[in-house]
Amino acid sequence: MFDKVNSMGLIGIEAYKVEVEASISQGLPAFDIVGLPDIAVKESRDRVRSAMKNCGFEFPLGRITVNLAPADIKKAGPLYDLPILIAMLGLSGQLSADTDECVFIGELSLGGEVRPVNGVLPMTIEACRQEHKRIFVPYENRAEAAVVKDIEVYPVRNIMELYNHLTGQKPIQRADSESLTVTNDVYPVDFSQVKGQYEAKRAVEIAAAGSHNILMVGPPGSGKSMLAQRIPTILPDMTFNEMIETTKIHSIAGCIPSGVSLISRRPFRSPHHTISPMGLAGGGTVPKPGEISLAHNGVLFLDEFPEFPRPAMEVLRQPLEDGTVTISRVSGTLTYPCSVTLVCAMNPCPCGYYGTGVRKCTCSPQAVTRYQNKISGPLLDRIDIHIEVPAVNYEELSSSKPAEPSAKIKERVDKARRIQLDRFKDLPITSNSRIPTGKLHEFCKLNKESDAFLKKAFDKLGLSSRAYSKILKVARTIADLDDSKEIEQEHIAEAVQYRSLDRKYLKQQ
Repeated sequence: MFDKVNSMGLIGIEAYKVEVEASISQGLPAFDIVGLPDIAVKESRDRVRSAMKNCGFEFPLGRITVNLAPADIKKAGPLYDLPILIAMLGLSGQLSADTDECVFIGELSLGGEVRPVNGVLPMTIEACRQEHKRIFVPYENRAEAAVVKDIEVYPVRNIMELYNHLTGQKPIQRADSESLTVTNDVYPVDFSQVKGQYEAKRAVEIAAAGSHNILMVGPPGSGKSMLAQRIPTILPDMTFNEMIETTKIHSIAGCIPSGVSLISRRPFRSPHHTISPMGLAGGGTVPKPGEISLAHNGVLFLDEFPEFPRPAMEVLRQPLEDGTVTISRVSGTLTYPCSVTLVCAMNPCPCGYYGTGVRKCTCSPQAVTRYQNKISGPLLDRIDIHIEVPAVNYEELSSSKPAEPSAKIKERVDKARRIQLDRFKDLPITSNSRIPTGKLHEFCKLNKESDAFLKKAFDKLGLSSRAYSKILKVARTIADLDDSKEIEQEHIAEAVQYRSLDRKYLKQQ
């Protein structure tokens, strides 16, 4: 006897169809799962057997073989419990239903409850693309699956509920795609709470408008972390495609809050400085997204930047340039998107007061140099904006005058981003920081005065070719904020200013 049920699998952020084939023959009782299953998949046989018996079904006796096709792709996770159980019920004649256009996803408890799994959104999208009409998912995953409107989504609490639906005894109510729940866009923080720091706020506004990477250097307590935490409040609203792409990554990682359909707020990830390179870039036996991918379309904040392990910092170099991170393992190669705004904060030395004038630095020259050289030149070169965040004086802290709120800053950022979207309407980019090298001089033309000023700065500061392109891109964003079609000398001057801080603090040797 033979039965077949449709399910799905994941490779990176992309899903693929998995056919769960079950066959029974005469012989000593056995239950084998083939098709490159991992340990979690192999353990499905015990969960399925217990769930069937505890829910009053008979487990078929004989030599049972379950094949997960295609057999040359590694299968991982407990999401095949539910389709295997449906195949077993059909195989034993206990369920007679047409499931050819159905897809089943879910983990089983020993008592028959259906538990949530990761990656339901990309699997539902792929099931819809392959023109399946119905998909059965765990009840807790109903919100993210309901995002896909061209397929019927049925949330399942337990196998008896599913059995009654398939036999027509009691239909399951479909998940409502019209009442999607998105993440709350009300932020508990605001730039109006930041006293002083006008130059730093200006730099942060430019970084948000053009999606530029930024490094803030200053003494302890000057407000670096405070500024970074408020950057999401001024970022442009996410497009629907960005929401889908971000939600897919978080779905695979199992990071979507319960009951939330779409992540509509740009991610803000702030990993601890003890994170490993694998935790930052992603990895594992079955590679999962790392922090840089979880921050896709949002902000990756690295506080106490020099305290991060050197290998973890260096793993950022290629993803920052390409907007993707590729993880290679013996079992295969996966690519995750990671288009992020990198925000870094650091003290100028171990004690935190070198060159600040706040108090005397207690570090030796060797300790200062050793601390600053923890950040490599190539990595520093990939950060568009370097800004000093000095200590705030008492008059500014005690002032009752309200600071500019995030809403006002966001208006300017949105206006600049709309200019960029119009500029790049024929290209697959949305911000100035992503301008391809071949298009740089097309979108960042300089007049004679601006070009002469940049040449002088290039020669005097000993800038690299990458720094040259970063300056042009930042200047383009500054011009957009000023609603200027041309990049003027003042725009270049301000952009160059954001590349000169390392001459004061970060003296690479």
